[in-house]
Amino acid sequence: MSFALDLHGLGFAYDGRDVVLDVSFSVAAGEIVCLLGPSGCGKTTTLRIAAGLERPGRGSVYVGGRQVAGPGVHEPPERRHIGLVLQDFALFPHLTVADNVAFGLKKMSRSDRQAVVYELLAQVGLLDEAKAWPHQLSGGQQQRVALIRALAPRPHVMLMDEPFSGLDVTLRADVRQRAVEVLKSRAVPTLIVTHDPDEALAVADRILIMRDGQIVQSGTPEEVYLNPVDPFVMNFFGAPNRLAGTVRNGCVRTLFGDLDAKGLQDGANVSIYFRGQALHVSQSPEALIMRVKDARLLGPVQRLVLETPQVDTHFIMVQSRQDALKIGDDVRISANLNHFQLFLQQL
Repeated sequence: MSFALDLHGLGFAYDGRDVVLDVSFSVAAGEIVCLLGPSGCGKTTTLRIAAGLERPGRGSVYVGGRQVAGPGVHEPPERRHIGLVLQDFALFPHLTVADNVAFGLKKMSRSDRQAVVYELLAQVGLLDEAKAWPHQLSGGQQQRVALIRALAPRPHVMLMDEPFSGLDVTLRADVRQRAVEVLKSRAVPTLIVTHDPDEALAVADRILIMRDGQIVQSGTPEEVYLNPVDPFVMNFFGAPNRLAGTVRNGCVRTLFGDLDAKGLQDGANVSIYFRGQALHVSQSPEALIMRVKDARLLGPVQRLVLETPQVDTHFIMVQSRQDALKIGDDVRISANLNHFQLFLQQL
């Protein structure tokens, strides 16, 4: 199978320190892949290698089935037939919006070039701004122009490095949605680098989670969110609640009930992680009585800090604001144990 982008065994070191370690993955036709991880994990370096902005110390890169980097091979970015949108999506200030979009279409006839430009501008809702100058646009409009400028030459693959991070929260969601709609409507294979797990969940067909230069998990948004491979991945998507336990007779006893520990040896010490959505108010007489220590409204949900004298820790619960509780309230709490994750404690 030929992929739009194929990376094999990439390695890269900076000042003697390994930044990318044996990274391999591919992006298929029409697929949006997010490379997700914290700052300094090597994700941007990986994208820069794919783009031709860095030369790998090891491994190879294929774009559209053609090798563009590897032993004895290093094609510059302009020969890789890629679209590139960086954090600083600088437009050419001396060119109009239409001329910015047309910049990579110089081999086309004037009429064909104009047709492509105006089709793309219409698709992102900027047809009326065709003759405007970049400084006359909002940040979101500039980002949309940068996107379609990169799309105009019909690249084999789009590479985008934190493309929405410079926009405010409300604008970011709107621009991101428009960008995904354009990419999907044109079936453009895309690699997006981001440090934002919510963004990755919102846009990706597949998420690659990177830590310390390596990919530690790959899967659909549902797979990486619901079935994390380790505490790092679990925490990266937000898991503020943690308990410790020991496997006894194939299960682990917790305040909230017994967890199946199939496959783990008796006597093994485990860490138990769960998100605030796993807890809920209950009428069951067997539910734990907890007291609300803190309550915060976060838009459509309420974030609660709960405590109980049975353990020297607190728990985070997230619920609909329609069921809002107050600080000092005593409430019965149950848990959905299917949302708990067990991991062996590391020695």
